[in-house]
Amino acid sequence: MSKKVLVPIADGSEELEAVAIIDCLRRAGADLKIASVQNQQIMTSRKIKITADCLIKDWVHEIFDLIVLPGGMPGAEHLRDCKELADMLKKQKESNRFYAAICASPAVVFKYHGLLDGKKATCYPAMTGVLNNKEAIAQRVVVDGNCITSQGPGTALEFSLKLVELLFGLEKSRELAKAMLV
Repeated sequence: MSKKVLVPIADGSEELEAVAIIDCLRRAGADLKIASVQNQQIMTSRKIKITADCLIKDWVHEIFDLIVLPGGMPGAEHLRDCKELADMLKKQKESNRFYAAICASPAVVFKYHGLLDGKKATCYPAMTGVLNNKEAIAQRVVVDGNCITSQGPGTALEFSLKLVELLFGLEKSRELAKAMLV
């Protein structure tokens, strides 16, 4: 059975992270939607245009196996400020379904909305000061129950492969890593 995944994006999202997440999960067979919290076409942090499949408001009533946020600034701030996305993430946590973020998004989005309460997490090293639990901040990828976080662009493939492992199993993650020469 295919897993449903939502990747929210916004102007200023980190494109390397967004594309690594999208690419790996689609290669694994996820039914993945890219949803913008603003306009359908966004301008990433390095001025690359990405066209979303849809707007976040079109998916607020859907249930996803995973909602995963790329980082980047001011992309993470735009994700943080989207009420629909915040509500979806809170429901994701409460229902014990996976929610994940990389780079600035754990600190800017998850921390802001209380999604890291009682959780170990990591984020972009310059932002770890806002995290309450400092136990795991040096780790490249942190899994604490249904919350998965990672540090930044250099950890994007490792993070994405961990998401594949959690959704599809270790064998699928290893198969994908081997095919991608990781």
